Amino acid sequence: MANLCLSVPGQPYLDESYRSVCFQTFLSILQSSKTSDVDDITFCMLLQNALKGIQSLLNGGKMKLMQTDQLGSLLAVLKKCMFHGLPGLSIEMPPVLYPAPLPQYDKRSPVKQEQSELAAFKQTGNRRKKSKGKQKKGEFGEDTKDDLADTGNESIHETDMLKLHLRDVQNSPCSDLRTHALDVAYMPTGKDHLSSHYNSWKRISSSESEYSDAEGGIQSKMRSYQAKVRQGALACFLSAIKSIEKRVLYGYWSAFVPDAPGIGSPQSVSLMTIALKDPSPKTRACSLQVLSAILEGSKQFLSVAEDANDHKRAFTPFSVTIASSIRELHRCLLLALVAESSSQTLTQIIKCLANLVSNAPYNRLKPGLLTRVWNQIKPYICHKDVNVRVSSLTLLGAIVSIQAPLPEVQLLLQQPSSSGLSNSGTGTPHRFNSSEQWRKTFPLEGEPADNPGNMPSEPCWLIRLCISIIVLPREDSCSDSDANFPSGCVYEPSPVRLESLQVLALLVKGYFSMAQSYLLELGEVACKCMEEMDPSIQLHGAKLLEELGTGVVQQYKPDSAVAPDHRVPVSVVVAFWTMMLNGPLPGALQNSQHATLQTSACDALSSILPEAFSSLQNDRQILCITLLLGLNHSENPLVKAAAARALGVYILFSCLRQDVMFVADTANAILNSLHDKSPNVRAKAAWSLGNLTDTLIVNMETMGQSFQEEFSDLLLLKMLRSATEASKDKDKVKSNAVRALGNLLHFLQPYHITNPRFRETIEESIQALISTVQSEATMKVRWNACYALGNVFKNPALPLGEAPWTTQAYNALSSVVKSCKNFKVRIKSAMALSIPSKRECYGPTEQFCQIWSALVDFLEFKYSASLRTQICQALIHLLSLAKNTDLPFISETITENGDAIKAYVLQYMKSGVEENEAGMHTNLCEREKALKGAIEHLCGIEKQLEGKARVRVSVYLEDILTNHVNAAELTEA
Repeated sequence: MANLCLSVPGQPYLDESYRSVCFQTFLSILQSSKTSDVDDITFCMLLQNALKGIQSLLNGGKMKLMQTDQLGSLLAVLKKCMFHGLPGLSIEMPPVLYPAPLPQYDKRSPVKQEQSELAAFKQTGNRRKKSKGKQKKGEFGEDTKDDLADTGNESIHETDMLKLHLRDVQNSPCSDLRTHALDVAYMPTGKDHLSSHYNSWKRISSSESEYSDAEGGIQSKMRSYQAKVRQGALACFLSAIKSIEKRVLYGYWSAFVPDAPGIGSPQSVSLMTIALKDPSPKTRACSLQVLSAILEGSKQFLSVAEDANDHKRAFTPFSVTIASSIRELHRCLLLALVAESSSQTLTQIIKCLANLVSNAPYNRLKPGLLTRVWNQIKPYICHKDVNVRVSSLTLLGAIVSIQAPLPEVQLLLQQPSSSGLSNSGTGTPHRFNSSEQWRKTFPLEGEPADNPGNMPSEPCWLIRLCISIIVLPREDSCSDSDANFPSGCVYEPSPVRLESLQVLALLVKGYFSMAQSYLLELGEVACKCMEEMDPSIQLHGAKLLEELGTGVVQQYKPDSAVAPDHRVPVSVVVAFWTMMLNGPLPGALQNSQHATLQTSACDALSSILPEAFSSLQNDRQILCITLLLGLNHSENPLVKAAAARALGVYILFSCLRQDVMFVADTANAILNSLHDKSPNVRAKAAWSLGNLTDTLIVNMETMGQSFQEEFSDLLLLKMLRSATEASKDKDKVKSNAVRALGNLLHFLQPYHITNPRFRETIEESIQALISTVQSEATMKVRWNACYALGNVFKNPALPLGEAPWTTQAYNALSSVVKSCKNFKVRIKSAMALSIPSKRECYGPTEQFCQIWSALVDFLEFKYSASLRTQICQALIHLLSLAKNTDLPFISETITENGDAIKAYVLQYMKSGVEENEAGMHTNLCEREKALKGAIEHLCGIEKQLEGKARVRVSVYLEDILTNHVNAAELTEA
């Protein structure tokens, strides 16, 4: 039956009815108990085949476990089979597991447990030469193992002793961890304790734990079959995880993931019980694979965890329960790490730790967890097995990338380089000393004598380690047993070097302040990698270069928190990029055989600091521009997209944006990419077009008409048409196309608008913006469209208030203020409504009153202070432009809603917090000035009406201003 359930390529799978029958049959076999007339080995084979059948149904039949009872029944039998034949453990499972946030029922019979432990002692005890005590803290998952070479798969299990020494193990320096583990293993225990527990958890030797029957004993054969059942159950569970939605799976978290036991209560059995106690290294590795699969993608589920503050409540919050589980996972995995001797299983433990680190919310947990992981992983960086070395570096990469920058990790990076590595027996000190000498001897142009910025006094050991792995010849002490890596290789195996490059890139990204003092040295590392023959090494060298460039750019951003004297000096950045451009970067950019490398090199070149670019030699600047313009015509969409994006970055450089020829060349290149068949290329080109049009506006404001007249009318018309067409494309293209349209319509001069060639295109462009505002597009698209209409309103040359599209534009914006679900879109539409500078621009009184009404209706909206702030600003702006025919409607509104409007306007006058979210920068004085201006304007109009107005709006506003001034004086007093 199990074989029938296998999926055969090219052949139809079993019908649904047969699948259902098979599943129920397999499930009932797994749920049944062994009868007296069936021998143990036959029963094991029965279980194995049932598990194999269910796994085939899950894999080949793409079976989805949707029903709670069906899933609960399967998980219950899988949990039972996961522990089948595990020495010293006898559990009874309920027939069904149900989703629950707390540890679930698993009953252990003390009598059965004691009997099985005694049996295990009688059967195996006399064959053991080296005895290791069983350790128990509460019950399960609290033990550790030794890693003596001559006891390959044997374990140490005596949790009474471990209870006393666990904290010492965790807090001890890394180099002493194994010594602690052995101390625990050989501690003497009392006779009474040994009588029942002496060998119950002791691992059997490697010859007994797998599939041989060298001793000819039936017990050895039976243990092998039992281990196969456990492995089959774990493999089946792994397939089940892929068939279950993660949100459903996490309902069963507590059934399979350990939690710290309560005072006086035993710990429930979990996957970590197997990882710590199973005699078979293959089974231990299987359990860790399953745990890794559960942890993968668990970030959202684990994000609720919190134990940073001690809770003092009558109940334990769910957040604390999850935090406790995370801590217990760290503790158990580190115990497994210290004691494991199988390289394959070690690799799985470290991968599991990396998955845990990548998903745990350390910023919400008490510090210390990462420190323990960090200190205990250090010796494994130089392990003899290449896979262990790679996974150790992956774990370090996870630590430096998770929620960076974390203060705890910052401190770890500043540890002395010898901490935890000096006793690893792998020649690490020599590697560190050598790594200082590897650099080329040629002088770097502009390199200062002293280290730039805020160099840490103590070198960052992780940076030094990764550099040494990448650039230094391999050491004899790291003799890889893996035949895939020939002993004649000069450097470390490629996977180790690649992982080191990734760690460096992640460290630079998350902790640039630590890496910036190594900028030139890391630049040389990137150069060396890009000069190598291995395409993967070249690619990761380019990615490291991009992170270094981005780190520098971030420091120089206007909102950067880094003090100017702590930034990398521009002279050093110039030296850095000169080295790159005189080195292998141009070659990488022109390597058409390796498109991925070209793409990464483009991204790297776009990360150059603008201030440094302007200081480069002229021929280097021309080289950069020429390469990017050339790559914009690449046939490879990845390269073309990267080149289009890089041009969009360069067009914002102050030293390039005023060059009309460069702007024109870039515009033509971007328009070419905007018509590409690849959506990704078009999206990048649209973003760059948006940046280019931003540059046009800046040039118009700083250089005046001279730039506008010099810029080609034909090119401008071409840009308008292309942007209008792109506004009908996919949302990723559309969002920047409408941004470009707003800027282009703002940039137009009166002679453009009167030009017959432009007239139809202008009308189409504005209609495209109006329809986008009203569309069901993504919020980002509509937000940009509202912003773009605001830009259109800034152009005094456009016939706003007279043209037929005026009413459509105002109706669209008013509708968005009233009905859009997204606050940012409403804020931008209200902002656009407050931009026209003359009353005539708002059209007839009816149109003006509709806008006023739309704004007042949503002033009382409770959930967005920023929206109210923007609406208040728009209302005051409208009042400062109102004419006599508008006042009756405004007076009527104030009569109905005067108190509410007054309260919100007073709040607006005194607030200074919300403007950032609204994208406004008006200060208190400007707000007072605007209100006084509105009062003066209304007083003049009301005099013309000679008292005909039912409510004097100016008096109403004067009352608000007086209240505001009095409140401000009281606050100051």
